[in-house]
Amino acid sequence: METLADGVYALTADGDPNVGAVEGEDFLVCIEALATPVAAAAWLRRLREHTDKPVRYLVLSHYHAVRTLGASAFDADVVVAHEQTRRLIAERGTQDWASELARMPRLFAEPDSIPGLTWPTLTFTDQLTINLGGDRGDLVLRWCGRGHTAGDIVAWLPAPRVLFAGDLVESQAALYTGDAFHADWAGETLDRVAALDARALVGGRGAVAHGAEEVRAAVAATRGFLEVMRREVATVHAAGGALAEAFAAAHAALAPRYGAWPIFEHCMPFNVSRLWDELHGVDWPRIWTPERDRETWDLLQG
Repeated sequence: METLADGVYALTADGDPNVGAVEGEDFLVCIEALATPVAAAAWLRRLREHTDKPVRYLVLSHYHAVRTLGASAFDADVVVAHEQTRRLIAERGTQDWASELARMPRLFAEPDSIPGLTWPTLTFTDQLTINLGGDRGDLVLRWCGRGHTAGDIVAWLPAPRVLFAGDLVESQAALYTGDAFHADWAGETLDRVAALDARALVGGRGAVAHGAEEVRAAVAATRGFLEVMRREVATVHAAGGALAEAFAAAHAALAPRYGAWPIFEHCMPFNVSRLWDELHGVDWPRIWTPERDRETWDLLQG
């Protein structure tokens, strides 16, 4: 648990999803919901050691189950997400729930406590500004382009220059790209994130990046992961190779730098499979199910 500025909090956990909160004058904005109401309640108990303000807004950076299904614990007046996140929940939220529960059961504390899918009550396309009241300034929610999913947003506090980047940036944690748009993410999307010039960055996983140098390093490491994977998989694809060969090449190229980072081995089969689809012209990500997860894992990890 860290206090990043007056009334700005982050709870980080290496390879597990990070969460945050920002105090308004008489309300809270919470960022991310964790996988179950029970898991979220544990975070809220930590937060209540600092503030007892009610939660007015719950911001969801994207649609993945480990970020959304604990929402009922917050009793928020408004649940905010990008319009593409609402689309993705409608299209594949049930399958994603089943998939993520099977992949990462330890994150789902008491899964029976989940009342159902989390639906945003307020969506936007490019930018939404929340006035925090008093002299606390604004919290700016911004879509920087397609990346980790089609609907990822960041939460930006201009005054203290604190950025909650969601899974668009990871700090000392591996990337999950199974639902990604790799070229967009590695290019203009990360360019827009970097242009904010944050002085503290809370990524989707990993430690907080403090100071301009650490923030630039986190963005560069994220971009580097994407670029190396794109190069290696594209080389195999262009040579007429097989998916398993592409996985082996990408794994070998990334492991020396990223292999010891949390969730690297877990993510790589899904990452390469999605990138392989893109190279075959599949723009919109295929839906993951427990059955497809297992087939992919067995093919690439054995």
